[in-house]
Amino acid sequence: MVEPIGRRERKRLATHHALRAAALRLGAERGIRDVTVEEIATAADVSVRTFYDHFPSKEDAIIGFDAWRVDQLRDALADRPADEAPLEALRVVMGQLFHESSGEWPLRMRAINADPALLGRMFVSFIAYERALVEVIAQRTGLDSERDPYPALVTAVATAAFRASMTTARASGGALDPAATFDAAITRLGAALSPPQREDGPTTC
Repeated sequence: MVEPIGRRERKRLATHHALRAAALRLGAERGIRDVTVEEIATAADVSVRTFYDHFPSKEDAIIGFDAWRVDQLRDALADRPADEAPLEALRVVMGQLFHESSGEWPLRMRAINADPALLGRMFVSFIAYERALVEVIAQRTGLDSERDPYPALVTAVATAAFRASMTTARASGGALDPAATFDAAITRLGAALSPPQREDGPTTC
């Protein structure tokens, strides 16, 4: 059972989202290099100190991957049906990264187009997600990720599809939807990454 969010946490999240929204809007309009932290804080009606309580830099406010989402993504993957193929489970939970903040992605793509270095920075920030997903895939398949490459392989393929989708969507200038591109990429990859056989019988998840 999910515990209800308290008033203080709701306020903190509201401020967090307001700062991100301001950073995305200003970054999309002018390019993040021409936007200051002071301007983002002012647009969100908070102090500069409050900005740094939420984000280490203006670039991190644009990228939009939060530490708490690592646990959220891990839990979502662990909760997928036990008989679902690992790559399909990854398709669903990673697709949530697009759908849960769908309104942010057009602005994020415009900001990245203005400063392509943000794309590489976003991919680096995704490493924590990838490590967490490998752990869960190992648990779901009953494989030791230190002895069998499959958990890392299937996760690396899914995250590569995520990166390729973002890169393609950016290059299209907004003509392609990154969520749809990611979904199509996973479909093309699915047949090649069926789970390996376990020693105690076939793997069904």
